[in-house]
Amino acid sequence: MKQIRAFLVLFFISSIWITVYAQNNQEVHSMEKSDSMKVKKSDEDWKRLLTPMQYHVLREKGTEYAFTGKYDHFFERGHYVCAACGNLLFESDTKYNSGCGWPAFHDKASLENIITRVDRSNGMVRTEVICAQCESHLGHVFKDGPPPTGLRYCINSAALKFIPDGEKE
Repeated sequence: MKQIRAFLVLFFISSIWITVYAQNNQEVHSMEKSDSMKVKKSDEDWKRLLTPMQYHVLREKGTEYAFTGKYDHFFERGHYVCAACGNLLFESDTKYNSGCGWPAFHDKASLENIITRVDRSNGMVRTEVICAQCESHLGHVFKDGPPPTGLRYCINSAALKFIPDGEKE
């Protein structure tokens, strides 16, 4: 029991340190879409459209537990779109196994499809990743990823829908 507590304390402290270090050394670029291109729905509409987990992640800025999402260890060829609106977010050739417990990508599919904002919730400073089309919360981006970008887009599986190569949504 003591070993588990010690591990959890160490994990928590190292997570905070890595998060703060990555945030302080990160350059983030984003472009906002015009209002005419955005998807806007009421909370009731989102609740009808999304599963409870998707609603929690996408609309309430929640997160799924690490290592539980269906795309964490999923490496098929295709692309990932926003589970709320279908906006293209990531391509499979940028996905990698970061070991963080969530799907990780080293680059986004398009500069204008993702917005980033400073997130100071839960006693941390991070960069939130948001769908530019429907403004849904996707996850966070950190500057501890592989080349060529050095970025790790840490995204909730519940925020994504996978479209295999050759298929249309």
